Order: sequence, then C-alpha cells, then structure tokens
Amino acid sequence: MQHTDCALIMGANPAENHPISFRWLTKAKENGGKIVSVDPRFTRTSAQADIYAPLRSGTDIAFLGGMINYALQNNLIHKEYVAKYTNASFIVKEGYDFKDGLFTGYDETKRAYDKTKWALEATEDGKPVKDETLENPRTVFQLMKKHYSRYDVDKVISVTGTPKEDYLKVCEAFCSTGKTGKSGTILYAMGTTQHTVGTQNVRCYAILQLLLGNIGIPGGGINAMRGESNVQGSTDFGLLYDNLTGYLGAPKATVPEHATLKGFLDKETPKTGYWSNKPKFVVSLLKAWYGENATKDNEFGYQFLPKGNKNYSHINLFNAMYQGHLDGAFLFGTNPVVGGPNSGKEKEALSKLKWLVAIDLWETETSSFWQKEAGSNPANINTEVFLLPASASYEKEGSVSNSSRWMQYRWKAIDSRGEARPDLDVIHELALRMKKLYADSTKSADKPIQALDWSYGTGETPDIDLIAKEINGYDLKTGKLLAGFGSLLDDGTTSSGNWIYSGFYPAEGKNLSKRRDNKDTGNANYLNWSYAWPMNRRILYNRASADPSGQPWSKEKAVIWWDAIQKKWVGNDVPDFKAVTAPTEPDGTGPFIMNKDGVGLLFAPTLNDGPFPEHYEPFESPVPNVFSSQQMNPTTVIIQGDFNKKGEKKDFPIVATNYRVSEHWQSGSMTRNQEWLSELAGHMFVEMSEELAQEKGIKNKDMVIVSSARGEIKAYAMVTKRFKPFTIQGKKVHQIGMPWHFGFKGFATGDTANRLTPHIGDANTTIPEYKAFLCNVRRA
Repeated sequence: MQHTDCALIMGANPAENHPISFRWLTKAKENGGKIVSVDPRFTRTSAQADIYAPLRSGTDIAFLGGMINYALQNNLIHKEYVAKYTNASFIVKEGYDFKDGLFTGYDETKRAYDKTKWALEATEDGKPVKDETLENPRTVFQLMKKHYSRYDVDKVISVTGTPKEDYLKVCEAFCSTGKTGKSGTILYAMGTTQHTVGTQNVRCYAILQLLLGNIGIPGGGINAMRGESNVQGSTDFGLLYDNLTGYLGAPKATVPEHATLKGFLDKETPKTGYWSNKPKFVVSLLKAWYGENATKDNEFGYQFLPKGNKNYSHINLFNAMYQGHLDGAFLFGTNPVVGGPNSGKEKEALSKLKWLVAIDLWETETSSFWQKEAGSNPANINTEVFLLPASASYEKEGSVSNSSRWMQYRWKAIDSRGEARPDLDVIHELALRMKKLYADSTKSADKPIQALDWSYGTGETPDIDLIAKEINGYDLKTGKLLAGFGSLLDDGTTSSGNWIYSGFYPAEGKNLSKRRDNKDTGNANYLNWSYAWPMNRRILYNRASADPSGQPWSKEKAVIWWDAIQKKWVGNDVPDFKAVTAPTEPDGTGPFIMNKDGVGLLFAPTLNDGPFPEHYEPFESPVPNVFSSQQMNPTTVIIQGDFNKKGEKKDFPIVATNYRVSEHWQSGSMTRNQEWLSELAGHMFVEMSEELAQEKGIKNKDMVIVSSARGEIKAYAMVTKRFKPFTIQGKKVHQIGMPWHFGFKGFATGDTANRLTPHIGDANTTIPEYKAFLCNVRRA
C-alpha cells in the first residue's frame, strides 16, 4: 500500500480499526499519494484523507457503478490491459439481456437464476470467441458499457446522497490511476461485505480495478482489511461453511454428481487455468486427513466427508437451532449473543439446544445466556452449558496469517493461567478421546472418525511441528517433505493438509514461517521475512504488472519481467505462474491463472445475483429503488417468519449502521474485561447528527431508545457533526451509527446493537446485513 498513488477506502475505517496497516497509507501520502475516504460518517480515516465523500449505507454499487461509468465515458481506462488481461473482448451468447433490474433467466418461484443463460460464445475446442477491438455489441465490454451508462452522476447522487462536487472529486482522483506508471488501491472491510449485495460490492471493486489496470502492480489490488489477527489464516483452513481447506468447495448431497469422487472432480474441475489441478489438491488433502485409510479402492476416503444438503451459514445454522433441529454446539471464541444478527433471537435459539460448549477466555454473554443477568429465567432453560477456559494468543504458539497472506510463527510468551488451554490442545484431546470411544464401533456412521489419521502425538499437547509438516505435505513414496504444491499428484502418492501452504516447510526441512530476515529483497517485499502463500509471492497476479511482451508497463511500478537471455521471469517477486513460461507461449499472457481463461472477469457468469453488479436497496430502505422496479436483490437469502421481522419506513424512518471503535474488539469479550480499555470507552452510545438531535429534542449525553422491527436498546446520545442528513431523491434522510461491542458482561456494559439488525443474507455468501437497516430514535 505504501506504493499507491491513490487509496480509495470504502466500507472501512483503517485509521481507527486497522492502525498498523494505515501506517503504510500515511507513508504513501508522504510520497505524494492521495487518500480518499467514502463513508456515511466522517471517521478518523476521513480526517486523514485528502478527499471525503459521504454516502448512505447500502448504496455502494450505485456509487461504484457511477465511477465505472465515469472511467468508461471519459476514456480513462487502461485499454490494452483491458483488452488482453480481462474478458472484455469475449462475446456473450445471444439471449442474454438485462431489463428492469433482472438478468435473463430469472425464476421468481425459486428466487434464482438459470445461469446458463449468461454463457459465452466458444469455439469447438472450448476457447472463447473474442473481439479485441472491443467494438462488437455482444462483447462483454460493450454490454458492460451499456449496463453502467444508466449510472450517470445525477442519478447516482440522488441515491447515495453524496454532494455532486465531492462525488466528482472521488471519480477524478481515483480514475486518474488508469494511466501507465500510476496505481490505485482499494481498501474495504465489513462495511462493504455485510450487505444483501456484499459479494457484488466487492465485484464492483474488481471491475473498476481491472478497467484501470490496477491489479498485479505495487500500490494496486483490492485489500480486505481483516478485523482479527488470523481471519486470513482461518478462512485459508476451511473456516467458511462451504469450503474445505485451501478454498476447495465442499461436496453437497444436493448435487447428484457429488455422489462419487470422480463425479465431484469432473463437475468441479475446469479444463483450463490452474484450478485444473484441483484433483491433485483434493486427493492430497484426503490423504493428509485419512492416511493409509485413504486408498484408490475407497475413493481416497471421499465418502468419509459429510455431504451437506443445506446452506449451513451462520444465519441458517441459528435458524435451524431456533427450530430445534440441533442438539448441541461448540463455540470457540465466538459470542453471537452480542455479535450475531438479530441477536435477541440468537439468544433464544441457544435455549433450544440440549448442550452448549463455550471455549473462551472469560464467561461471555453467550456462555451465560441462561442467567437472570441475561434477562432469562434459568428454570425454563434446559440447555446444559460447559465453559472451557481458553488460552489467550500470548499464551500459545503457532502460526497466524495476516491480511497480506503472510504466515508468521508466534512463540508462546507466557504460560496459561489456571486451567486455561490452547484451542489446539482442546481439539487434539477431543479427537483422541473420540477415536478411542468409537474404536470398536461397527456402525457405518462412525467410520469417518475411525478412519481419521490423527498422528500428532498421544499426549494432551500435540506436536505443532508435525501439524505444520502435514500442512506442507509429503511425497508418500519417499517420506520426504514436498518442495511446493507443484509436486502434488492425484494418485494417492502425495499428501498436503492445505495446498496453498505447500512449500512453507519445504524439502530441506525449514519452517519458513519462522524466518526473520529483514533485508529488503527489492520493492520492499522482504521475501525472506515470513512466508506468503502461495509459494511466497507477495503480489498476486503479478504477471499483469508487465505488458503482453513481458516488459513492465512502467519502470516505476515494475515487479517481474521476462529475461530473454536467461529465458525466465526475474524481478522483485516470485512469479505467480511458472517462471519459465515465455510470453510467446499459449499461457504466457494470462495473468489471472485461477480463472479458466487466464483473464480477469468483468463479466462473472457464476454468481447467484448476476454477471454484473446492479444496485438494489437493502432489506429495509427509506426510499424506492430508482434504477428498477426490483427493490431488493431478487436472489437474497431470506428467512421468513418470526426469526426475521421486517421494518417499514413509516415506523422506522432512520437509516442505521453499526461499527467499531479503537478501544474495543469485536463483541467486547476481551476488551470489556480490561479495566483500562473499559475506562476509555465505558458506555454504549448512538451517534447522530445535530440536525436529527434537534428534530427529536435530544441533547448530547441524553439516554435514548433506539428501536427496530427486531427490538429496542438504550444508549447515550452522542450528538456530533460527523453525521449529516442526506438528501435522497429530493427528501431528507437521517442516518445514525452505533458500536456493536457492548453486552452485559465485563467492566463496561451496555445494550447490544445487534438486537436491532436483521437476519438476512447476501445471495452468494449469506453474510448478514448488519450495515444498513431501519430504526427510530426517541428520548428515554
């Protein structure tokens, strides 16, 4: 980020919530770079920005769609990059269309699209039909241009509420990075993703960055600001409900082809692109998990994997719990009674369990949901709750991966207090005890536990080094560690617990996550400090930093380049492809190797809600959608009934969002148990504009009641200039904000903001819509 010429920050407040990463932006600013902050509230990031533009929560696609249109209409795009490195030149088949907010192929009864209607033209051998002049009206480029021509400036600001002069400043500043020798980066966090259109919000960033040629170069990219020290690592290792480790999609009972390993691999493996190696990754993963019990004759243990038949995301899991479909739950370091959407209902859902195991540093609101303190009647709750004390991060060792994908080892600083133990020890002992309990079972349902290869030692504490080596993977014929994922095979002779990390503990037996060589290896990449997946490269898709002939687009932004004498790619980073692939070879000009055609997707025909992002209003909105008659994303995951009540504008006219403060962390489980931090930020508050406070007769520090269709909370009023009323479609619309860190445990207590938020999810990820809902405010 320090190399950027312009940083666009939307849906994030890094100066306050990611201060170490923001240090690199201040360095960019010292070198002449610009910082742009787009946020409903004038944040501490906004105070450090060169340009600030407000927008109403839930209108990101309108804002970004207008920027895409601005770049196209003013010819500010990097045209050769777009023509060669994206699917802009691909021809879309006849039959695709977009009318009144709906793409072709929508089934209203299923609330889903037939995505085959968005197919691309292909030759007999499966290659895409192209027009690199980009003039054919059926090219992705022309269809995209037509789609976003509707997003003119005046219409956009009528939706977002952004002052016109501020909006144009943002467009001008960021779109100027499309010039050769310039780069722009985009930073986002939960303010972008926690919407019914969260995936498409991020897709807008991708489209804009591809048009400007900002992917693969220093100071470019799309940077997700992780809110925990190891969010990146946890998703890498299969924390997402629909993924196995390494972002390998989990098999589903609802897909007939997934009944067998061959059927699963045939359906899920593209013919081209690096994902064509998926069988090697999957089989090697199965060998790591099931060892000698994974053989060719039993599909390498594929049938031991659970095949889910439903969406098991957070909101669906809690809905199932609420309906009484779950017996028990393990909650490791999570506190949904504060952090979950519509958290009052999530608290009720916990009472439907037979048992709950909470593993945490302190007794949280979730582990004590049954107490009178929580507003519950213990006599009416039959859930048996076990609290296992967990070690804090400084009391355990192991690796963490940061937002830059750097896997870094942390040694234990101090011993755990009392009976607290690391999560890994808990899981290890649980696995050993389960294997012992089921050892003699003859039930077929118990075979996955019996087959599990758990070879990390027999004591209460596992050998972390053995775990690290398993992640890296072995050549099972020789017993030696693999040099990298390029050595993985699909015949059962290799293993790897996570293909993207194969190579961090290479054949010579060095755990590269423990490296601490702070010598600059060029471009401030520090390739010998820690390990960045995959294969230690720092910039993904860095082939795009060079032109089709293999030479850098500019010397100032050079990363790697083709050396004709050495016949390989050289430079300041590890090439994101085979280093000996010449630019003249068939795959030599495809930077985006994880996509089947090697190009970035301006048109993405695999998403549930359309190949182009389209603006829809949030689940609860104060205004009609001006872009179409489709008010809300037509494929949004909706839970009906009592679990997800909807508020209307007449009762709840004010837009609300939640956010974080520097002094508290996530649901506050840790920070509200720290005296000093609790003293710094000791009270739940609601931030509102001076204009709204005047209308409501509210003074600063007054106790107020905030209500939504799901419930109401009390909080202190923080009357501030940081919020201003929006003018939306000619009418005044107010917005408020509140931190989501408070609950009834710890030193600093207060009502929970998420009692107000809806239980509704994005069409692709099912992430809840915390960041845009309707409420009302009155004096207590």
